[in-house]
Amino acid sequence: MLSVDEQLKVILSGAMQVVPLEELKEKLKKGRPLNIKLGVDPTSPDLHLGHAVPLRKMRQFQDLGHNVTLIIGNGTALIGDPSGRDSTRPPLTEEQVEANAKTYVEQAMKVLDPEKTTIVHNGDWIKDLNLGEMLGLMSKFNVARILEREDFHNRYTEGKSIALHEFIYPVLQAYDSVVVKADLEMGGNDQIFNLLAGRDLMRAEGMEPQVALTVPLLVGLDGVKKMSKSYGNYVGLTDEPNDMYGKLMSIADELIPLYFRLCSTATIDEVDAIDRAFEDGSADPYKLKRELARNIVDLYHGEGAGERAEAAFDAQFKKGEVPEDIAEFPLSLVTPNDEGKVYLAKLLADVEICKSAGEGRRLIDGGGVKVNGEPVSPKCYNVDPALFGAGTILQSGKKRWAKLV
Repeated sequence: MLSVDEQLKVILSGAMQVVPLEELKEKLKKGRPLNIKLGVDPTSPDLHLGHAVPLRKMRQFQDLGHNVTLIIGNGTALIGDPSGRDSTRPPLTEEQVEANAKTYVEQAMKVLDPEKTTIVHNGDWIKDLNLGEMLGLMSKFNVARILEREDFHNRYTEGKSIALHEFIYPVLQAYDSVVVKADLEMGGNDQIFNLLAGRDLMRAEGMEPQVALTVPLLVGLDGVKKMSKSYGNYVGLTDEPNDMYGKLMSIADELIPLYFRLCSTATIDEVDAIDRAFEDGSADPYKLKRELARNIVDLYHGEGAGERAEAAFDAQFKKGEVPEDIAEFPLSLVTPNDEGKVYLAKLLADVEICKSAGEGRRLIDGGGVKVNGEPVSPKCYNVDPALFGAGTILQSGKKRWAKLV
């Protein structure tokens, strides 16, 4: 096992907070593998690079020789994590949670080492709690302190609803740490309250408290908001290689170092060198962006997939098939309707490929409309919003083009 300083160099790379850092150092000095915990609620069947940020950090812990426990929150997901929310999450059925959990694990194993990952489901212990046990856990927490957390405080002061069951969520997440005897728990930076609740409960139970480590929320392809499917600024882990490569080539240059650090398999020394190159002006952003895109595509689709996607990208965008001076329009023009679909005919008018939705329908029926080079079938007016992201190219014929940014 590497020295404490060597391990800390890897652990702290890309981390936001380590609370408390001195306790982590002391745990590492013991020279034994630590039990690293990450809890995830399977609220969606599809993961994106933002979801993979803590998974990448977990993989680093595995490579350092530590034990990793991935907790699938099939119990806590029935409540819904209130972190960062301005309203109560809609409830999920047990059937929805179990279906999501299956695909979550399949996608998470693209990052984690399956042979070194312990997977547990917190429903196995949460659902069996009786009233006395639940009251005992809840007695360890103070409502006044829970109301201090930013999301609850904001909702309380603004007169917005806070359902009583939402108070239970951090209690149950903390109980997970007790059950698995966590040395360190990871989560997004919006999770810090829940992670610290785990420290409090472990201390109250006479256990050595866990260290809390948070990672940043990944900025999406738009360079502004956090990566989210609802914003359309995401790279899905199951995106086709060519789509994944094309999306990554659309990120702003200033995001390249961040994506290398949080999303790629580049070593810490390699990422530090990229940071220095951007600082001193010697970086070649286009070359590095291509390297980044190849790396991430290989990670999720296997070695060689990145080079093939790059060749397809070059064939489409570098050999004169797409003009260099395409008019750019904001991705926010992509607005799903009540049925969750995008009315493509209107979008074509909004990006000035045609003058009206009626003309847009005629162009679609004529077979001349393409999205990222793929023809749109006649009569296909309402399409999946997943087709669109930052960098998406819309085309009608050889002369009318638009790019979403």
